[in-house]
Amino acid sequence: MKKILIIGDGEVSKHFINRIIDTHTSENIYYVVETKAKKYKNINSSRFKFYEFDPTSLYKLANLLKMEFAQAIIVMDSKMDVEHTIKNIRSIKKQLRIIVLNKWKLDNEDSNVVLINSNEILSSRLIDYLPNVPVIAQNVGIGEGEIMEVLVPFGSSFIYKHIGVIEQKEWRIVAIYRNRKLIMPNRRRMIQPNDLLLLVGDPTVLKSVYRAIKRELGQFPEPFGSNLYLYLDMDMLNFDTAEDFIKRAIFVHEKLGHTLIIRVVNPSDIEVVWMIKSYRSENIIVDINYTLGSLKESFFNDIKAYHAGLVIVSNEMFADNDTRNMLYEAQVPVIKIADKELSNVKDASIILGDNRDLEKISSTIFDVSEQMSLNIELYNYLNEHQEVKEQVIEHYYNLATIFSKSIKVIKENQNPIKKLKQKEHFIQIVPFTKKLTGKKIYSILSTDSERLYHKLDSNHQIFIPVQI
Repeated sequence: MKKILIIGDGEVSKHFINRIIDTHTSENIYYVVETKAKKYKNINSSRFKFYEFDPTSLYKLANLLKMEFAQAIIVMDSKMDVEHTIKNIRSIKKQLRIIVLNKWKLDNEDSNVVLINSNEILSSRLIDYLPNVPVIAQNVGIGEGEIMEVLVPFGSSFIYKHIGVIEQKEWRIVAIYRNRKLIMPNRRRMIQPNDLLLLVGDPTVLKSVYRAIKRELGQFPEPFGSNLYLYLDMDMLNFDTAEDFIKRAIFVHEKLGHTLIIRVVNPSDIEVVWMIKSYRSENIIVDINYTLGSLKESFFNDIKAYHAGLVIVSNEMFADNDTRNMLYEAQVPVIKIADKELSNVKDASIILGDNRDLEKISSTIFDVSEQMSLNIELYNYLNEHQEVKEQVIEHYYNLATIFSKSIKVIKENQNPIKKLKQKEHFIQIVPFTKKLTGKKIYSILSTDSERLYHKLDSNHQIFIPVQI
């Protein structure tokens, strides 16, 4: 949750706070400072904290500013009070973004202070009622949320992505505002921190896009889902294999958190069933399917019902073509656990391909590697398509700077698969695309490293679907 500081007095401030109270979002906590406390109805005490003191007093405001705020909003009736309050905030928080209702002609040379001119807002609203005059931004369209502005924060999954690799279905980035200037988007344009994106599209889709843009590290398996889902087919595993598999899956659960659901199908061995049930706990659910219905239909129902964001399967299950196709159709990440200790894994190894798929899933790769304490290695096979690969490498270096995480780029004159076969203690990360659903025999003559993922299937692997 983000902490928002609101400093206000007067009727406009009161109306503003009432509007916030009436919104039904639980994503922010509001710390409200008023020179004279006012009464509000229907306050959610977990979302609102009220204080009564003069914010022009540095001593009093300093105590509150010991907390980290995402931004501050000032709505006050006195120009002098506004100026002193901004000065007080800046003496403690040098970079905090401050939004100010400007009823006067305030001077501003601070790029992190945004002045909202009250006269311009009122006049632009009145102009909307004149005949034969175009309506500007906030009132364009049907007013149901089909036009949206989104500020791209530091840590966003969209930072340093080229617009061309962002899949835009039923929505579009139609403009970028950077340093108060309009930039028209194109496929090669790269999104920067603090860019203001103008989005147009289906209102429901835009809400999901908004959440994706605002997403930061430490949230995986979001935005794919909330929980981890271990899929265990007892027809493919014996007692010892199943026990080792579950122990390694629990290691993943301990690293990523959330709830782990262990789904057992084809429960043919009562001893294995009792062993699995012994792992039940507050955060581990064991669900055994004793019915003879469609396993595929049951799987998709589970993904939806449990809001699964990561599926955990064994090597044997992922090798099964029907199971692999079912996993692909689910469009959630999959971790395939091999017959090796996961606790020894130190590196996330990625082979650069001849397309931009790795740029599309980069934020998830950084998120997974951060939560599992993995180093990121990019293997650059020095053959064709170097221009594409260099752009992807540039993108990863930029993200590494933002997330304060080091990466290593390894240049290879031979296929990196041969080198990785000799390497220990790594997990391979692969874009989960349609080409992985074919039978292995069809990839024998392929030079595509993604199609040849099975050459490294004695190691742990993570398959991430290519989407927003």
